[in-house]
Amino acid sequence: MKILFAAPENAWGGALGLLRRELPEQEFVCLGHYAPESLRGYDVVIPTMSRVTEPLLATADRLQLIQQVGSGLEGVDIPAAKKRGVRVANVPTDACGNADSVAELGIYMMIGLARNFRGMAASFANRKIGEPRGTTLMGKTVGIVGLGGIGKALIKRLRAFDVHLIGIKRDNPAEAAKELGLEWVGGSQDLERLLSLSDYVILSLPLSADSRNLMNEKTFAAMKKGSFLINVSRGGIIDRAALEKALKTGQIAGAGLDVYWEEPVDPNDPIFQYNVFTTPHIGGSTDVSITGIVKIVAENIRRVQKKQQPLYAK
Repeated sequence: MKILFAAPENAWGGALGLLRRELPEQEFVCLGHYAPESLRGYDVVIPTMSRVTEPLLATADRLQLIQQVGSGLEGVDIPAAKKRGVRVANVPTDACGNADSVAELGIYMMIGLARNFRGMAASFANRKIGEPRGTTLMGKTVGIVGLGGIGKALIKRLRAFDVHLIGIKRDNPAEAAKELGLEWVGGSQDLERLLSLSDYVILSLPLSADSRNLMNEKTFAAMKKGSFLINVSRGGIIDRAALEKALKTGQIAGAGLDVYWEEPVDPNDPIFQYNVFTTPHIGGSTDVSITGIVKIVAENIRRVQKKQQPLYAK
């Protein structure tokens, strides 16, 4: 089969090279960027951050599978794919070690912000010792918005830091509070309450029509003054202009971002003059996560070739 990897060669932790080793009998084509113009001649497309729209699908002549290397399918027109008989599958965050990797990155950002990563760099550069004085996570309230695979992985790890854990879950919040042992869980309508109580807010929910620009001027205004926002989900959940205003006015003390309003993001964007801890969308790019993802993606390619149903099909 002919498989399109719609990304640069070494993107996503070298997943393409691992897939080639896992499936030496298959023909992989690396697009080199995130904007495919045609799917003609391909049996499988791995979109990564590329959009797979209805017009693009119309160019396909033998496409059987759209297989994501990760969980995010917001860029794929799933109804249009199904209409053409093309199967769509992803790799859930809790099926491959991805959720655990993303959770670790989120905590890394929390600690960096708590201990004043900018101040530490400045002190080191200026040969100062013993400053800046940071804060601890211990005793702080952490609000987790989205209690799926990543949210659960965060909860598991954050318990060791002796924090207060609260959350938001769209469905059955009371059941989630009991199951996960959180101090409080609210529904979508309770977001502003969570924001007002939290010293750290972590976004770990999927991007959808309901969650797009969830963090906007109104919701930033509801955040506890001096708190921090961490986004390890999708950039579209945050309104960029509203984030910049919240940072500029001091409504929030800082942010940790692994995902952005555009990707790759402009490193010279003026928003980065503020207290923003940045990483280049690497939450799931670890040895454990990429190995787990590659195994599932390879299995699905084999399944499709055998005319079998892929794992985690939508």
